[in-house]
Amino acid sequence: MPSSQSGSLWVVATPIGHRDDISARAIQTLREVAVIAAEDTRHSRPLLQHHGIGTPLVALHEHNEREVVDGLVRRMTEGESVALISDAGTPLISDPGFRLVRAARAAGVRCIPVPGACAAIAALSVAGLPSDRFVFEGFLPPKAAARRARLQELAGEGRTLIFYESSHRVAESLADMRDAFGAQREAVLARELTKLFETVLGEPLGELAARVAADPDQQRGECVVLVAGRGEEADARLAEGERVFAILRGELPPAKAAKLAAAISGAPRKLLYEA
Repeated sequence: MPSSQSGSLWVVATPIGHRDDISARAIQTLREVAVIAAEDTRHSRPLLQHHGIGTPLVALHEHNEREVVDGLVRRMTEGESVALISDAGTPLISDPGFRLVRAARAAGVRCIPVPGACAAIAALSVAGLPSDRFVFEGFLPPKAAARRARLQELAGEGRTLIFYESSHRVAESLADMRDAFGAQREAVLARELTKLFETVLGEPLGELAARVAADPDQQRGECVVLVAGRGEEADARLAEGERVFAILRGELPPAKAAKLAAAISGAPRKLLYEA
């Protein structure tokens, strides 16, 4: 443990909701290091107190990471051990810590993972979507135009896609995914995992987007959205959509023809219009 591995950086996963989803090794590590670098000390303190951990805390977040890193690396090179935690789950996965780990490795400090909860992997494990190959996209751009552009870039991705999304944008993002990937593409919303109001909804994107838009309760809490990759069925829908579009194009403007062809075939309107 840290007492015999002085000068190490321990990257420790913490629960994503349920306080007991933490390993015995993680608890012992957090008790024995010299200091814990936490994303938000106010958020982490109740968890640490729950498990009887009294180790001093220092804040390490996106706004102060550059300033704090040098001091922490200096402490480690002088023989102290440091633990890195985030507000929830595995550090660095859409959370701060990259600069600390990189600087520690550059300084010759041993970096040791203490694995545990990760919302993306927890969601994938219960989604019922192909899990042998997947892509973690983290958070999409908050602005609509940039978000839609990124989704268009991913429309042809064959692997399962995993996104994090904030509660106040999840309805808009699902609607954009429906438009980019097609209403029939299989998707899952995993919300509030391991917490009291945990919900896992799996439906075609068109139905899922409509359901979430109509239900404010599904627009609360921490959200993971998973979308099936483009497979043979999606290719068949696109081929059918292109066939229908070609027919309608002779009678209608391109934009209207693409909209109707998408509604008939389930293929993404944007892809039909561009084709």
